Amino acid sequence: MILFFYNAALLAVLLAGSPWWLWRMATTQKYRDGFRERLGRVPLRLRKAPLAPGGLGADRPLIWLHAVSVGEVLAASRLVGQLDRAFPDHQLVISTTTRTGQALARERFGSNRVSYCPLDLPWAVRAYLKALQPRLLILAETEFWPNLLNGCFRRGIPVAVVNARISDRSWPRYRLVRGFFRPLLERIARVLAQSETDADRLKAIGCLPERVSVAGNLKFDVRAAAEADATRQLKALAPDLRFLVAGSTLDGEESALLEAWPQLLESDPQLAMVMAPRHPERFPTVAALLDRSGVAWVKRSDWRSNPTVALKPLRPGEIVLLDSIGELASIYSLAAVAFVGGSLIPSGGHNPLEPAQFGVPIVMGPHYANFRAITEDLLTHRAIRIAAKEDLAATLIELLRDSAAAKAMGDRARQVFEQQAGATGRCVDALRELLSPSTTPEARS
Repeated sequence: MILFFYNAALLAVLLAGSPWWLWRMATTQKYRDGFRERLGRVPLRLRKAPLAPGGLGADRPLIWLHAVSVGEVLAASRLVGQLDRAFPDHQLVISTTTRTGQALARERFGSNRVSYCPLDLPWAVRAYLKALQPRLLILAETEFWPNLLNGCFRRGIPVAVVNARISDRSWPRYRLVRGFFRPLLERIARVLAQSETDADRLKAIGCLPERVSVAGNLKFDVRAAAEADATRQLKALAPDLRFLVAGSTLDGEESALLEAWPQLLESDPQLAMVMAPRHPERFPTVAALLDRSGVAWVKRSDWRSNPTVALKPLRPGEIVLLDSIGELASIYSLAAVAFVGGSLIPSGGHNPLEPAQFGVPIVMGPHYANFRAITEDLLTHRAIRIAAKEDLAATLIELLRDSAAAKAMGDRARQVFEQQAGATGRCVDALRELLSPSTTPEARS
């Protein structure tokens, strides 16, 4: 009955919002991408079951992994590789929700086994489950879509959640609707939480305690892929410069960095900056901001059409706008200091582990609720600095001037990263139990 009212409300919202959606589709490419797949048209490449290392085979059982966007795709990268190796007789398909997540997943895992996730509409979900007939659905973090969950349960498909978490911002909303979610969540076969706090919250909203365990954060197992082209080009174009890498920045943070830039250059005249906005749709906005600032700058995308030897060397004080996807993690390896964005404004912050793996000293703003456990672990080990907007320049200058202290701080960050590794292996072990022939009917319910 609850599901009936959910679908009625969902349909009403879709009908009421259809003029807006149609207008956005007509004017914006990202709203058109994957539209048919989202409505339930399963791409032929998945129907033919082409997938992981080991070749084709329509008779191979299938595992479906859903990762929403770039962050979840990055976190699941090592998990996908280990699942391929652990279950060579199974196929693995990956779905995403966002356009940027789709692009990265196709690049990382191969386009022949990646698609958009269907909208949580009964017919769209039914089409995918009928075509794929997965033996297991794996959800990254907390993608609790009622029709998708119910469709799996009706077909006896076990559902597992990896890297599960409920952020401080989401927690009040989940508590408010726990009566709706409880009948669905109590049927999930395994929930592998990032932390004890996440595990307690997941149990409180309906997940069965005996099926919830703490596996750790998959993001501690993330390693940068092969060195990005942009990293190689920066090395060649600026061999004698030091870099401030500002990653995953949001509106308001780029202007704060530009405001601090003259002070930083006065402190370190051999400094350059890589600025990487979080959302690709903001690339033109940030480019316009850089134009107005009067600072010398270049777009990373302008390098693609020219060999490195034909490009002008970077000059001290120049800014590189990283208008590409999937290269930031590698570029952090060049940083003398890294600023992790989404944190000067109340947006919850982004992942500080990407620079931590390279032993880079990290600065974040005070808003890091989305990565609270990770950030507080780094703080405990004096492996990160937290600075409000008014203190940002002074904090960065301090680390740029004191190279010994910065190096020690970066080394501690790398130690935290290494010590917390292992979540991927624990997740694979738990998923192996669900795929075992001896799995009990209750665990598959």
